Amino acid sequence: MSWFYLPAVIAALVVTVLELTEVVALVFALGAEQGSVRHGVVGAGVGTAVVGTTALVAGAVVLAFPDVDLLWASAVILAAFTVFLFRSTLKTFRRRQAPAGTSPPAPSRSGLQFAGGFTVGAVETTEAVVVLLALTAAGHGLSALFGALVGGAALVVAALFVHERIRRIKTPWLKLGATSLVLAFAVFWTGEAAGYHWPYGDLVLAGLFLVALGVVRLGVEIGLRRTRVSPA
Repeated sequence: MSWFYLPAVIAALVVTVLELTEVVALVFALGAEQGSVRHGVVGAGVGTAVVGTTALVAGAVVLAFPDVDLLWASAVILAAFTVFLFRSTLKTFRRRQAPAGTSPPAPSRSGLQFAGGFTVGAVETTEAVVVLLALTAAGHGLSALFGALVGGAALVVAALFVHERIRRIKTPWLKLGATSLVLAFAVFWTGEAAGYHWPYGDLVLAGLFLVALGVVRLGVEIGLRRTRVSPA
């Protein structure tokens, strides 16, 4: 196969898996409120398809497009989702402490899930597309496309298995982790949009997540204590 260039395939596969893994993680986070990732998956799929199609139709334009505005928009949206998910997390912990049958069902937020998924899919696909287009410009377009498709397919299959395990996690703790994850990404993308070079690159997300987890958990505890001391 004259078109097959293994280094380009491996590079495209690794980049696709690394970037779209973040999409999968955030789609799970955005779907924590309803216990379903359907709307987030649709939004992420549309966002990914829009950027991917644009890259195929006008690759040079996408390669030259400054993504700082997109990063700012994504950071703002995720910050808003952090507030939304934190309130939802606090309500879930309160419902857990309330007597059975006294808590109303959670309202639907399908539109917010779709918007969040779309933003995440568009941002991460843009980052992957930049690398893929660079490989294409070097003359390895088919190899890059093949590697990206293999990486994407493998990630989808893996996500299906992970999703079933995530659904078994108790809702309050899932929402706690989801809120912390979204907050970590909001801080990370805010720094990138502002031109800050994070030490160790994407690996710093692990540290940001741990810090965010502590902050959100503290916020939940404060909220629960206020609930206990407030009048009935």
